[in-house]
Amino acid sequence: MLYFLSNFSDFFGPFRLFKYVTFRAGLATAVAFLLVVLLSPMTIRLLKRLNTTAPSRHKGLIPDQYIDSDKEKTPSMGGILIIFGIVVATLLFANPTNPLMYIFLITTIALAAIGFADDYAKAVYRKRDGIPGKLKLLLEFLIAAGAVLYLFTVTDKSIYMQSFLVPFLKEPLLAGFYGALLTFPLGILVVVGSSNAVNLTDGKDGLAIGCIIFCAIAFAVFAYATGNKVFSDYLLINYLPGAGEVGIFASAIVGASLGFLWYNCHPASIFMGDTGSLALGGSIGLIAVLLKKELVLVLVGGVFVIEALSVIIQVFYFKLSGGKRVFLCTPIHHHFERKGWKETQIVIRFWILGVIFALMGLATLKLH
Repeated sequence: MLYFLSNFSDFFGPFRLFKYVTFRAGLATAVAFLLVVLLSPMTIRLLKRLNTTAPSRHKGLIPDQYIDSDKEKTPSMGGILIIFGIVVATLLFANPTNPLMYIFLITTIALAAIGFADDYAKAVYRKRDGIPGKLKLLLEFLIAAGAVLYLFTVTDKSIYMQSFLVPFLKEPLLAGFYGALLTFPLGILVVVGSSNAVNLTDGKDGLAIGCIIFCAIAFAVFAYATGNKVFSDYLLINYLPGAGEVGIFASAIVGASLGFLWYNCHPASIFMGDTGSLALGGSIGLIAVLLKKELVLVLVGGVFVIEALSVIIQVFYFKLSGGKRVFLCTPIHHHFERKGWKETQIVIRFWILGVIFALMGLATLKLH
């Protein structure tokens, strides 16, 4: 909404700053951060009063010495606060005439609603697995399909969304009808896969939210470059008008996540739960779909990919080998926990990997 202040720059010169994406992105980051930081103490007290703690998903599956009893007393569902910060900051500083912003906000809220229902079932009905997994996955696929379909119809360049781009190649590998046959289902899988990968990673204080920050920063840069004609021409990437506004949405994710990390770092005072992890992962995935960075997301979100792959490998090998395991426990951060790593060691080392993966992803901008 504050974007329209730029229309009054003739009366007050500094209002012209609201024309610039970079200025509004910085403000979105700051406002989202402040909202989450300032509202967190009140939210933590409220969630404690409502007894929103959730039983450990590993209770009965791993030895009790690897289950931190204090974590079972920490309130979950803190993702509500993250989503609130993102939505408010985006509405304040993004261009409201840009149709892209609405699908990102709606998708984020819809995925958060699924996560909220799952967290509620765990907290109130004490169901370790929350709502039925198949139902949750079906709803995620429906939301992702609607969001990707919207992107295919609302963008000024429909041929853009039908292009399958590969890092290091200037021209699309596939385009047009055949490109759409691949990119549409791929886009749905990216959104759902990213959503669940972040959810799997959210098992240690600050682990998932820290890696989300690195991913969101990288995609904020991608969005700005894609929506800026000068930068897109220089970097030899496809130009998409209006994509820069998505960078403001990504910046709001950065700010809200930083604010949440203030209270989620070890020892955590609050967990985001599925309310936050499903929404944040899906949002990052949808940004990658819009910017045609589906394959780059695999690199930028390398930590999330490793976590998800560890679970897939463990399950398949367990079934094929008749009960044997590759890892001591999955997701893989639990494997290192069983190997004797302290929680802070796991988190900081995974953050280091997250930074490296994000920088490697950004390096693909000029490698064409």
